[in-house]
Amino acid sequence: MAGVVVPVGSVGRRLTRVNLVAACSFALGGALFALGAAFAQLGVDLTTVNVTYLVGGFFFSLGGYVSIVLAAGGSGVRQSPGGSRRAWRSAVVLFVGTLLFAVSLVAAFAQGLTPRQSNGWIWLPDIMGCLCFLVSGHQAMIDVGDGRIRVRAGLLGWWVVAVNQLGSVLFFLAGIAAFTRPATDQTINSELVNWGTFAGAACFAIGGVIQAFDRPTPTRTVVQPRHDTTQ
Repeated sequence: MAGVVVPVGSVGRRLTRVNLVAACSFALGGALFALGAAFAQLGVDLTTVNVTYLVGGFFFSLGGYVSIVLAAGGSGVRQSPGGSRRAWRSAVVLFVGTLLFAVSLVAAFAQGLTPRQSNGWIWLPDIMGCLCFLVSGHQAMIDVGDGRIRVRAGLLGWWVVAVNQLGSVLFFLAGIAAFTRPATDQTINSELVNWGTFAGAACFAIGGVIQAFDRPTPTRTVVQPRHDTTQ
């Protein structure tokens, strides 16, 4: 058994491409979520609002999945160049959050739901997804801070994580406000739902744009095994 050395530069270019896909996915997902919230606030028909959110949710899920690939070191790379266990956990929890959002977004198309059904199928997955985003962002803040939460304004990656975490907080506030009161069949605060979602989504869109300028750098050469055909 011999080894094939994958040049660090080659790994770096691969990671840059993966990072760009994740960045564009979050930028598009955030932009569409912001658009959906604006539509909702302006009173656009519910189907248009839900479709806009659903397409945005697809890009969020894509970004979440690609983030796992990025944290693992890039597609096809056998070892993780510079990745950390915290970054990987953060990406996995984020992806789970996007899937919970997807359940909520699909359920939103159902008609004639009672307040209890609406809270069970729409609000509960949504608020659980918001919690996943918060946990993911916390892990990412610790990771980018090298083991603790701190301000690293000179690091582009820190701004990506910080802006996204602000978006997660705003999503969580909007999620709480979306709870439907059984007695009145009304959400707690529809204005906070729409504006909180809009602002949180805008944060993720901005974070995606910033991330597009980031350049993941592998810290070591990756060795991939191969069979030696020579005798």
